[in-house]
Amino acid sequence: MQTQVGEVMVHSVERGDGRPVLVFHGAGVDHREAEACFEPALGAAAGLRRIYPDLPGMGRTRAPATMRSADDVLDTLLGFAGAVSGGSPYLLIGHSAGAYFAQAMAARHPAQVGGLALVCPLLPGLGEVPEHRVAVATGVFGDEAFRSYFVIHTPEMLDRYDRYVAPAAALVDEAALERIGGRWELTPDHAPVYPGPTLVVAGRLDSTVGYAAAADLVHHYPHASLAVLDDAGHALPHEQPALLRALVAEWLARVERSG
Repeated sequence: MQTQVGEVMVHSVERGDGRPVLVFHGAGVDHREAEACFEPALGAAAGLRRIYPDLPGMGRTRAPATMRSADDVLDTLLGFAGAVSGGSPYLLIGHSAGAYFAQAMAARHPAQVGGLALVCPLLPGLGEVPEHRVAVATGVFGDEAFRSYFVIHTPEMLDRYDRYVAPAAALVDEAALERIGGRWELTPDHAPVYPGPTLVVAGRLDSTVGYAAAADLVHHYPHASLAVLDDAGHALPHEQPALLRALVAEWLARVERSG
């Protein structure tokens, strides 16, 4: 699906019908990773319209030269959310940089967001980030990009990397990401704390963003569940799929109870 938002034509893939759920991937990939990781949990729930966009500069969503900061990306995602939801409330899920934008969207328009899930979120002031350490290795697999992203080195994880992560590399607009990355911190807006059902999941071995800053979010959100998973790094959605599925299911149950 193509959705025009200002100068940006946002490409996305949709599954199912019902309440909109916007799922944002991280940097350097596209919707295929988010879909592979979250569709098993979301697809098992009834009445959800799952929407997986390519963020600007990645996948099939181009980032025009006028897009020069994270604030510009946020404006595009807010416009996209309004367009695809038709103004009705929606749920937000984000991984890594996608979680950074999802968090900001919930802060800007809390009444429009029925639930917020942040997985391995990129956050300002990350604090201590552990050294990369492999938790499980059944052999030497893949290239350096795989080995530095995953902490579970098995044929299954390499297959997931080859199918859902590596293909996006050729589609990344490196110049656009460098341009936006030069002003990657969003402008503080001092919005009230998002009050809805929240889930925060972090990997104990995440050497990209760590887990400490994510764990601190439990004090920020009044209705947050927090899980820090061992034997998981920044590729947590691949490495701990069963736990992630259970956590998302519990979050969706809280969303349903909250109305």
